[in-house]
Amino acid sequence: MSNSDILKNKVAVVAGGSGGIGRATCQLLAENGATVVVGYRSGKDRAEQLVATLPGQGHLALPVSIEDSASIAAFRDAALAALGRVDILVNTAGTTQPVPHDDLEALTDDLIDRVFINNWRGVFATIRAFAPSLKASGDGLIVNVSSIAGFTGVGSNVAYCGAKAGLDIMANSLGRALAPEIRVMNVSPGVVDTEFVPGRGQEFKDKVAKSTPLRRVTSPLDVARAILSCATALQFSTGTRIVVDGGRHL
Repeated sequence: MSNSDILKNKVAVVAGGSGGIGRATCQLLAENGATVVVGYRSGKDRAEQLVATLPGQGHLALPVSIEDSASIAAFRDAALAALGRVDILVNTAGTTQPVPHDDLEALTDDLIDRVFINNWRGVFATIRAFAPSLKASGDGLIVNVSSIAGFTGVGSNVAYCGAKAGLDIMANSLGRALAPEIRVMNVSPGVVDTEFVPGRGQEFKDKVAKSTPLRRVTSPLDVARAILSCATALQFSTGTRIVVDGGRHL
């Protein structure tokens, strides 16, 4: 089986598909034969442009806000109505805001809630919504984009580190709970070359690259390749994380 058809007849849903990691993931999944649902919150034009460029047929862009469980349910229903099944769910959506770890007052209750809703509760709610369809496929896969912040305690803010740690434990728990019909994997990058964290420009990325053993920051394609591997090469893995950080955590 060639790379172009290894995921043939699979439907992959990517929440956050119009973002940097999401776009690269949608591209790789489609290149390997999957039909892709690009979930977007505010990037409708980007999502529709992406769908138009993906190889293969049947791809579509659908709106979803992972802060709202009713929106997630509508997203699921629209995907199933259009394509009839879901085999792979990739959760790349999330948010953060830089706050120095020693500035306790700056990490307000509102920001904590926003970080946990988008990086933990929303991921869980999306999994909860799609779990029956993934189970029905008999070979379901969930891949969540976590972060090395979850086990290093170094990240954009303390709440973000906590939310990603919770996401890692979620993979452990659901890896057991949803087996054998569904596998659950996390992919944990370090600093990624996107605009995900506000205020982190090229100067910051260059500084991080110099302190990373492999001498560059993680690219969206690096993360997407790890996600693809979860769907292809790592078919006997579940409930664990794949670190993609060039040694940044060392």
